[in-house]
Amino acid sequence: MTIKPLADRVLIQPAAAEEKTASGIIIPDSAKEKPLKGEVKAVGQGTKDEEMVVKAGDQVLYGKYAGTELELDGVKYLIMRQSDILAVI
Repeated sequence: MTIKPLADRVLIQPAAAEEKTASGIIIPDSAKEKPLKGEVKAVGQGTKDEEMVVKAGDQVLYGKYAGTELELDGVKYLIMRQSDILAVI
């Protein structure tokens, strides 16, 4: 099954959370911060008022609480509006 976002929505696969600090300390799951960047996997068609700027394959930064989490075939994704994306890396 594939996911096709509608309107101005974007499907993002978040980057993996860091497992260790620079000094080698292992970070437990309870202390890991939610990643704020990821890769765009699919985009909607846009709306008449908002043209889609991002495309599949773009690396993006987004807000800490942006989007809705979903899981498909064991892979976690976020789906959010294009306006929730802060920047393209």
